[in-house]
Amino acid sequence: MGRQQITSENGLQSVAEAVNRRQHSRPSVEFGLMYSAQDRSGEVLMGDGMVTDLSPTGLGIRGNASVRLGMELTIFLYLPDGQDPLFVMETKVAWTSGRRFGVEILKMNLRERNRLSYFLRSNLVHSI
Repeated sequence: MGRQQITSENGLQSVAEAVNRRQHSRPSVEFGLMYSAQDRSGEVLMGDGMVTDLSPTGLGIRGNASVRLGMELTIFLYLPDGQDPLFVMETKVAWTSGRRFGVEILKMNLRERNRLSYFLRSNLVHSI
Protein backbone atom coordinates (compact mmCIF):
# COMPACT_ATOMS: atom_id res chain seq x y z
CA MET A 1 0.00 0.00 0.00
CA GLY A 2 1.42 3.42 -0.96
CA ARG A 3 1.61 6.48 1.20
CA GLN A 4 -1.52 8.60 1.37
CA GLN A 5 -0.93 12.09 0.01
CA ILE A 6 -2.29 15.18 1.66
CA THR A 7 -2.28 18.81 0.64
CA SER A 8 -0.34 21.21 2.82
CA GLU A 9 0.65 24.83 2.48
CA ASN A 10 3.93 23.66 0.94
CA GLY A 11 2.28 21.36 -1.62
CA LEU A 12 1.89 17.60 -1.33
CA GLN A 13 3.45 15.58 1.46
CA SER A 14 2.81 12.25 3.09
CA VAL A 15 0.65 11.82 6.17
CA ALA A 16 3.73 10.52 8.03
CA GLU A 17 5.63 13.72 7.24
CA ALA A 18 2.74 15.86 8.50
CA VAL A 19 2.61 13.89 11.74
CA ASN A 20 6.37 14.25 12.23
CA ARG A 21 6.05 18.08 12.23
CA ARG A 22 3.80 18.02 15.28
CA GLN A 23 5.09 19.40 18.57
CA HIS A 24 2.91 17.04 20.66
CA SER A 25 1.78 13.48 20.12
CA ARG A 26 -1.86 13.15 19.15
CA PRO A 27 -3.45 10.02 20.56
CA SER A 28 -6.46 8.69 18.67
CA VAL A 29 -9.83 9.72 20.08
CA GLU A 30 -13.36 9.80 18.74
CA PHE A 31 -16.00 12.27 19.84
CA GLY A 32 -18.17 14.86 18.16
CA LEU A 33 -17.55 18.47 17.19
CA MET A 34 -19.10 21.33 15.24
CA TYR A 35 -17.13 23.85 13.19
CA SER A 36 -17.90 27.06 11.39
CA ALA A 37 -16.14 29.61 9.23
CA GLN A 38 -16.89 32.58 7.04
CA ASP A 39 -15.46 32.41 3.53
CA ARG A 40 -14.16 35.31 1.44
CA SER A 41 -17.59 35.99 -0.05
CA GLY A 42 -19.19 36.26 3.40
CA GLU A 43 -20.95 32.89 3.19
CA VAL A 44 -21.03 30.96 6.46
CA LEU A 45 -19.80 27.37 6.44
CA MET A 46 -21.22 25.05 9.10
CA GLY A 47 -20.04 21.49 9.58
CA ASP A 48 -19.93 18.71 12.10
CA GLY A 49 -18.03 15.50 12.43
CA MET A 50 -15.69 13.56 14.65
CA VAL A 51 -12.41 14.42 16.31
CA THR A 52 -9.91 11.71 15.34
CA ASP A 53 -6.88 12.87 17.31
CA LEU A 54 -6.16 15.63 19.79
CA SER A 55 -3.27 17.50 21.40
CA PRO A 56 -2.88 20.82 23.24
CA THR A 57 -2.02 22.52 19.94
CA GLY A 58 -4.21 20.87 17.33
CA LEU A 59 -6.63 18.19 16.27
CA GLY A 60 -7.55 15.90 13.43
CA ILE A 61 -11.12 16.00 12.13
CA ARG A 62 -13.35 13.88 9.90
CA GLY A 63 -16.02 16.37 8.82
CA ASN A 64 -19.10 16.61 6.64
CA ALA A 65 -18.33 20.05 5.14
CA SER A 66 -15.23 20.63 3.01
CA VAL A 67 -12.65 23.16 4.16
CA ARG A 68 -9.68 24.64 2.38
CA LEU A 69 -6.08 25.03 3.44
CA GLY A 70 -5.50 28.10 5.63
CA MET A 71 -9.19 28.57 6.45
CA GLU A 72 -9.85 29.82 9.98
CA LEU A 73 -12.49 27.86 11.89
CA THR A 74 -14.32 28.23 15.18
CA ILE A 75 -14.85 24.84 16.83
CA PHE A 76 -17.03 23.37 19.57
CA LEU A 77 -15.68 20.08 20.96
CA TYR A 78 -18.14 17.69 22.59
CA LEU A 79 -15.69 16.17 25.06
CA PRO A 80 -17.01 12.98 26.66
CA ASP A 81 -16.93 14.62 30.11
CA GLY A 82 -20.63 15.49 30.34
CA GLN A 83 -19.98 19.26 30.38
CA ASP A 84 -20.94 21.95 27.88
CA PRO A 85 -18.99 21.92 24.59
CA LEU A 86 -15.42 23.21 24.78
CA PHE A 87 -15.11 26.41 22.72
CA VAL A 88 -12.03 26.88 20.53
CA MET A 89 -12.16 30.48 19.35
CA GLU A 90 -9.80 30.23 16.39
CA THR A 91 -8.06 27.42 14.50
CA LYS A 92 -6.34 27.27 11.13
CA VAL A 93 -6.62 24.38 8.66
CA ALA A 94 -3.09 22.94 8.33
CA TRP A 95 -3.80 20.05 5.93
CA THR A 96 -6.70 18.44 4.06
CA SER A 97 -7.37 15.04 2.53
CA GLY A 98 -10.94 14.67 1.30
CA ARG A 99 -13.26 15.01 4.29
CA ARG A 100 -10.36 14.62 6.74
CA PHE A 101 -8.33 17.62 7.84
CA GLY A 102 -6.11 18.88 10.61
CA VAL A 103 -6.23 22.20 12.40
CA GLU A 104 -3.79 24.14 14.54
CA ILE A 105 -5.30 25.80 17.60
CA LEU A 106 -4.55 29.53 17.45
CA LYS A 107 -6.77 31.09 20.10
CA MET A 108 -8.61 29.78 23.19
CA ASN A 109 -9.47 31.50 26.43
CA LEU A 110 -7.55 30.38 29.51
CA ARG A 111 -10.50 28.54 31.08
CA GLU A 112 -11.03 26.43 27.94
CA ARG A 113 -7.29 25.80 27.49
CA ASN A 114 -7.08 24.58 31.10
CA ARG A 115 -10.11 22.35 30.54
CA LEU A 116 -8.51 20.84 27.42
CA SER A 117 -5.22 20.26 29.28
CA TYR A 118 -7.07 18.58 32.15
CA PHE A 119 -9.02 16.39 29.72
CA LEU A 120 -5.82 15.33 27.94
CA ARG A 121 -4.00 14.56 31.21
CA SER A 122 -6.94 12.72 32.76
CA ASN A 123 -8.22 10.72 29.83
CA LEU A 124 -5.48 10.27 27.29
CA VAL A 125 -2.30 9.81 29.31
CA HIS A 126 -2.61 6.02 29.13
CA SER A 127 -2.99 5.93 25.36
CA ILE A 128 0.20 7.87 24.57
